[in-house]
Amino acid sequence: MIQTGSIEKRSVSFRVLTDDQIVEIRRTAFEVMSKVGFNVLHEGARKMLKHAGAWVRGERVKVPEHVVTACLDTVPKGWTIYNREGKRAMEVEGRKSYYGTSTASPRTKDALTGEIHPTRVTDIAIGAKVADALNNIDWVMPMGSVQDVPPTVAELYEFEAVVTNTTKPIVFLGYTPGGVELVYEMAAEVAGGIENLRQRPFVIFYPEPISPLVFPADVIDRLFVCADLSLPQIQGPTIQFGATGPVTLAGAIAQGTAEALMCLVLAQLRKPGCPCSLGCNFGLFDMTAGLLSIAAPEMSLALAAQAEVAQSFGLPSWGLAGSTDAKVLDAQAGSESAFSILAQGLAGLNLIHDVGYMDNGMVCSTAQLILGDENIGMAKRFIRGIEVNTETLARELIENIGPGGHFLDQDHTYDHFKSELWMPGLMTRSACEDWQSQGSKDMAGRIQEKLQDIVENYEAPSLPDKTLAALTAIRQKGERELVRG
Repeated sequence: MIQTGSIEKRSVSFRVLTDDQIVEIRRTAFEVMSKVGFNVLHEGARKMLKHAGAWVRGERVKVPEHVVTACLDTVPKGWTIYNREGKRAMEVEGRKSYYGTSTASPRTKDALTGEIHPTRVTDIAIGAKVADALNNIDWVMPMGSVQDVPPTVAELYEFEAVVTNTTKPIVFLGYTPGGVELVYEMAAEVAGGIENLRQRPFVIFYPEPISPLVFPADVIDRLFVCADLSLPQIQGPTIQFGATGPVTLAGAIAQGTAEALMCLVLAQLRKPGCPCSLGCNFGLFDMTAGLLSIAAPEMSLALAAQAEVAQSFGLPSWGLAGSTDAKVLDAQAGSESAFSILAQGLAGLNLIHDVGYMDNGMVCSTAQLILGDENIGMAKRFIRGIEVNTETLARELIENIGPGGHFLDQDHTYDHFKSELWMPGLMTRSACEDWQSQGSKDMAGRIQEKLQDIVENYEAPSLPDKTLAALTAIRQKGERELVRG
């Protein structure tokens, strides 16, 4: 019999745009940059752009295509991110997808009581600990924006709470340029020095311009801090269909791509070769409620399409999934979470954040995060697809068993069932009688039980006492400089 050494192993995926449609969106984005331009509210950035060949009149800046393409030539086409311990964790490139937590909400659903209250530093610490304990959460953001400390030093408290409660990679928001500098000082302390941090970065910065087409001075300064250090940043212009961008998805994607490219241009002109993404956020402006929806199907559709545009440039993309507009952990929360997680994984988005958002993004919930973790596990198995080779086809095994036999006692079954078959951690598959004897718990009850166990019993690996003391000292220095000075 002829044997073949070939293996057919493909991830399950889909495409939203044709190649011609990608070209049309790219062309429109270039035209927005060169003919419409941006309000750049940073004098130094305007001078830099003018020197590079941009058209500058007052605060309006128009960027010709040749400037953009020169910057695209210098930007890395992907990067490796490590964890807190310096181990390789994520290859942010191609169609590799990694899921992370929600962030920046002013309110939190308390992990133990379920009460909705203003986000506190302790909530950020609990969110990081829960994320660290979940197998399918690949990276962590501060789960909320803390309301119990001065806002000018919020990022210092948030980063300290996260980095001391997880070893996973961290994506952080910075609220001031000085705060971003101090966060990097903290990260360098954890990494054993700034050069170690550059060589094995475990943090990614997340700056956001204002849509449509506005770049505030402080946003640019924060972007420059990251670029100067040659550390990764994944920019996130945020567009609401029909509010801060066109209601048509194609127009919104073109505008978002232009804004993302402008972030990249600013970073590359400042420090050629610094790692950047081509990411966007999209949300639906609900015309009846007047609110942002973070779970509409159009959001995932636009993110998938924009990721294909980013992939056409060879650049990493940014997703938003595992979120819900629901107020409680119910069927709506589960269906919206699962749909976006699967859709964006199928699209090959790279860093997919906001697992754990509830209430139109106004609430971070560790219970919703645990639900998302379960959905991610199921989605990852589906997207992994089917491996077809001599071993998996099992021709001889089928022949040996023959009609009427069974496969339960076969080594082949024992060798492969754990890798082939996804096993739920929370979803029930037991007989009804067994489910009843175990308390007839619904999904919300099982999630709360797991959440309480993590909060009360799980401990992430701790940092050395010397490092913890250094982090506290940096935060206290920041309070003196940014609050009182």
